[in-house]
Amino acid sequence: MNPKDLGKHLPLIDDLHSLFLSDRPLLDVRAPVEFLEGAFPNAVNHPLMDDADREAIGTCYKQQGQDAAIALGMQRVSGDIKDARVAAWAAFAREHPDGVLYCFRGGLRSRISQQLLYEYTGIEYPRVEGGYKQMRQFLREQLDSLPNRLQPIILSGRTGSGKTRFLQTITQMIDLEGTANHRGSAFGSQAQRQPTQIQFENTLSIALLRKVSQEQTTLLFEDESRSIGSVHLPETFFKRLSEAPVILMQVPDEERVEISYQEYVLDNLQAFITLHNGDEATGFAAFSAYLLGSLDKIQRRLGGVRYQQVRQTMQAALAHQERTGQTEGHYDVVRLILLDYYDPMYDYQISKKQDRLVFTGSPAEVRDYLNAQGIQ
Repeated sequence: MNPKDLGKHLPLIDDLHSLFLSDRPLLDVRAPVEFLEGAFPNAVNHPLMDDADREAIGTCYKQQGQDAAIALGMQRVSGDIKDARVAAWAAFAREHPDGVLYCFRGGLRSRISQQLLYEYTGIEYPRVEGGYKQMRQFLREQLDSLPNRLQPIILSGRTGSGKTRFLQTITQMIDLEGTANHRGSAFGSQAQRQPTQIQFENTLSIALLRKVSQEQTTLLFEDESRSIGSVHLPETFFKRLSEAPVILMQVPDEERVEISYQEYVLDNLQAFITLHNGDEATGFAAFSAYLLGSLDKIQRRLGGVRYQQVRQTMQAALAHQERTGQTEGHYDVVRLILLDYYDPMYDYQISKKQDRLVFTGSPAEVRDYLNAQGIQ
């Protein structure tokens, strides 16, 4: 197998703009460790080489050159191992005939994978020129340029106002917290882990690309700080949002308590149980650790006395829940944190945005205002 001849007659994709807009399925043949560091939202990893193969062949390449590395690769990826990997590609290609494959640089790994798939099955599956590296660079460039074409509007409101729920009823929006898999506060962690920074940026860039291509440049975003949990908004994008007009959505305190109880207690509890395959005891233990760990994050801001008060109330609610299965005891915790901690902090933050505040009203009034601005 001459590396220079691999894939010469097989299809090549170089229009990345169309590739991401068309939502084509992506077959990523990089090693699992590479995929975990950064991937695209529509990609599935079926590697040519596993992590151990990649490390061994990479070392061989550095020490002995390309020919020796190729020989070692053919030795390690052979027989039943090769058959199984080609079978995985073939199954993906048959399920997704409109898909494409790629490796890191669009070089030897993707050409070998493409060639083997063709030789075993006759399927001429396209590969991406430049591979993941070129795709990633393209999306980074979009993150730098596309924000300047936006006319963002920021939806603000106290914690528990149901901003995310409201946002999801709007077509012209991007859900940053959904993309980050985090609610953007000390208690904002979800049962599932957050994406890596690279994954977050890739997903955000594709979302922006699609909105702009649909001529949806006036977009609604929830009010966020630069960081959303462990990920952060790219500088150009965050700067554009920080200059945008702000809408303040007002919701009565008791309604906010009810929304927060639903989202932070009931929804999170169920998410942890689901994550642990329906095991209620294990899910409850993880949920308890989430609540107490989140509270510890704001210990200094609460102050010693208030922190102990909230922690004792939370522990009592958890103990009652463990004994009886009832969750109503968490209402007291929600009220304490929402009204005594989050509200003063929010009031301070919104006071610094008064010069950008263009409208204040109830959810229904906010919707009417947005519709008047042409946002559906």
